[in-house]
Amino acid sequence: MGFYAVLPYLATHLDSGLGMAGWLVGLVLGLRTFSQQGLFVVGGALTDRYGPRPVVLAGCALRITGFGWLAVAGSTATVIAAVLLIGFAAALFSPAVESEAAREAVRHERDTGAPRAHVLALFSAAGQAGAFIGPLLGSLLLLLGGGFRAACLAGAVVFVGVLAGHARLMPRADPVRDREADPVSEREEAQAPDTVTRTAQTGRSSWRAVFTNRPFLLLCLAYSGYLVSYNQLYLSLPVEVERATGSGAALGWLFALSSLLVVVAQVPLTRFSAHRIAPRTALVTGLAIVAAGFAAVPLTPAGPGGLLPGAALVVLLTLGQMLLVPAARGLVPDLVEDRQLGLATGALSSVSGIAVLAGSAATGALLDAPAPVRWAVLAAVPLAGAALAFTLPAGRGGKDRGKRAVAG
Repeated sequence: MGFYAVLPYLATHLDSGLGMAGWLVGLVLGLRTFSQQGLFVVGGALTDRYGPRPVVLAGCALRITGFGWLAVAGSTATVIAAVLLIGFAAALFSPAVESEAAREAVRHERDTGAPRAHVLALFSAAGQAGAFIGPLLGSLLLLLGGGFRAACLAGAVVFVGVLAGHARLMPRADPVRDREADPVSEREEAQAPDTVTRTAQTGRSSWRAVFTNRPFLLLCLAYSGYLVSYNQLYLSLPVEVERATGSGAALGWLFALSSLLVVVAQVPLTRFSAHRIAPRTALVTGLAIVAAGFAAVPLTPAGPGGLLPGAALVVLLTLGQMLLVPAARGLVPDLVEDRQLGLATGALSSVSGIAVLAGSAATGALLDAPAPVRWAVLAAVPLAGAALAFTLPAGRGGKDRGKRAVAG
């Protein structure tokens, strides 16, 4: 909520409020995305090293500082610095929170038998509720005459509450350090001559273990297919709405429809699917539904206002998202060791972010292609992800600590 109270209005503020050139506005927005998604792997590695609590608290403090700075920033340099700080703050706390949520979901599954996807679905639904409420809060402040500065300060106040909540409620014990002893790591530490060397060896070992883990890398690639597809809500959907209606005015309603679907249906859908299908099946099915959304655009009659094709895309893409996102996050603890969970969670986002950066340029080149060709190519992306996901372990139940997950 704090994030979306500010960021939807940043481009307008940079353009109209500060008079920046269009290319500079794009550069600032791109730097924010890079400093967030691209550096998730850094936040994940720090989480594994120091535990989630201090990383989350540091990230929240930086986000408060960044929003406060952005509220008063008036020059290009200060705006870029504030935006980079805002992005890096998320690169710290997001992988820490997500890896801790995944760890607790696995623990809850082991203790109660309830599928871990329930916890992760609630996590996704809460995020979408914030994505729906945040822009409304920002719009209200703008309508009341507070301007962009008021929106920034409101975002900072929200994160003060987030910081206080985590400081009060997040466990102080580091579950990463309370894990079962790893004989290999103990042997490495015993052979290391000092603490610095031990830390360096452990860090290198974790990075090597994560980025040579074939099933995990396949999961990253499959998840990248989803994120490249989801990015079309900001690239191909606006073009379709403009083509169908002559303006982009209805775009906000379609985004609201997506958020409301997740808020209302995420938890019931996951409760239904988690008891009936394995995480891998949910991931494959979700990607196939996303592909169906793109295929439906040229096949759906325009209907009233010409919005039916766009609405079909939004509904199917969101339904696929609701199936696959909790399943993908739930598979990560099955594919990596607990000591690497933060790094792996960050790597999942960073690898996918790089794929989105490359995929956006490629799919952007399709905007001038004939519609059937464009939508067919876009449908092929999540289908390729589904094919990769099919090679992953099924992911039923909690992780067997005595065995490594293997593809098959």
